[in-house]
Amino acid sequence: MIDRYSRVEMQELWSLQAKFEHWLEIECLLIEQFEQTGKAPQGTADMIREAVTLDPDRIAEIESVTHHDVIAFLTHVEEQVGEPSRYIHLGLTSSDVVDTSFSLQMTKAFDLILVELDKLRQIVSSGARTYAHTPMIGRTHGIHAEPMTFGLVWGMWKAQLDRDKERLTKARNQIAVGKLSGAVGTYAHLEPECEAFVLERLGLKPEPVATQVVQRDRHAEAFTSLALFAATLEKIAVEIRHLQRTEVGEAEEPFRKGQKGSSAMPHKRNPIRTENVSGLARVVRSNANAAMENVALWHERDISHSSVERVIGPDSTTLVHFMCGRIASVLEGLNVYPDRMMANLEQTRGFPFSQTVLLALVDKGLVRQRAYVMVQSVAMACFASGGDLKEALAADEAISEHLTPEELDRCFDLDHMFRNVDTILDRVLDS
Repeated sequence: MIDRYSRVEMQELWSLQAKFEHWLEIECLLIEQFEQTGKAPQGTADMIREAVTLDPDRIAEIESVTHHDVIAFLTHVEEQVGEPSRYIHLGLTSSDVVDTSFSLQMTKAFDLILVELDKLRQIVSSGARTYAHTPMIGRTHGIHAEPMTFGLVWGMWKAQLDRDKERLTKARNQIAVGKLSGAVGTYAHLEPECEAFVLERLGLKPEPVATQVVQRDRHAEAFTSLALFAATLEKIAVEIRHLQRTEVGEAEEPFRKGQKGSSAMPHKRNPIRTENVSGLARVVRSNANAAMENVALWHERDISHSSVERVIGPDSTTLVHFMCGRIASVLEGLNVYPDRMMANLEQTRGFPFSQTVLLALVDKGLVRQRAYVMVQSVAMACFASGGDLKEALAADEAISEHLTPEELDRCFDLDHMFRNVDTILDRVLDS
């Protein structure tokens, strides 16, 4: 579960204060490089850091006149620094600072998300082991198919979360780039060594070929990986929502003391947390599409991407961070009802074992299509009469001609059906 500290940390990361602090540090690191080459007096960067108290309200006041956020920021800094401000922003363009800062915010946000993802993976791994051999009915098209175990559901979640971690880690590294190469990326007024100095200290790499901006395919990959992770969280949410349906009743969200489900109906216990996750996943997916639209900018850059990223950057990372914690809290407190799972499995009176009987007949030498028709005809008769499949198969002369009562019993053995469950789970839980 996401604790209060981690939530606050994510919110503060996207605050105006944090953004301006990033901007100031990028400017000061460049001045440190100037100090090493004699272009600025020693101690200039530290003096600026000590002299400046960033005030987002003052910057906004200046921007209301300049209509340019970076110029407003620089003016605010110059007001406090005085003459040494001549060394600030030398050879840079606005996007050098803005894009490099945005990459810093994105990588830090991804790092916070990856921490919560690892916590969720541990919870899911534990659930897979706990319910490894808890029988339930598997459903295809929403219809009872064959028996499976609840642990396999958790194991499938774990495998998908593992892939999400791979995608998010790769996307995090793709977005961990900056640029300080000037108005069209040519280093016309600043040497590449200056960029390398600053980015190394920020934990970023240079964009190999920049225009005025870091190329937006990187951002599109980042937001797409967030959307895919949100889709995984929604997949878990949708499964729990289905299992909580009154007609199913196999698992449900935790219902806390004092919680109310409905303003009108006192009996209600609704899957509100997972429904919430399903809704938020739609927002994250739409943001990924917006990031795709940002890839094709005019020539060396236009500004159409900027307004989009001011929304989708904090929104997608904050939402995914929240969704991950919400699913973790649901799974940690999930109410699971094995007896109801078994009752639902038995509800279709042996139908889920029809393929096992079919294959047993094939093993006896029957052509598969003939065996299929034999079992299907008995199953359809049971479906119409409400009878039990095993009893009907035992009474059918064509079936009993090939299968003894003992062989028919083995066809309905859950232990035999689940003999490979541990092998399946070991493949994902040992990774």
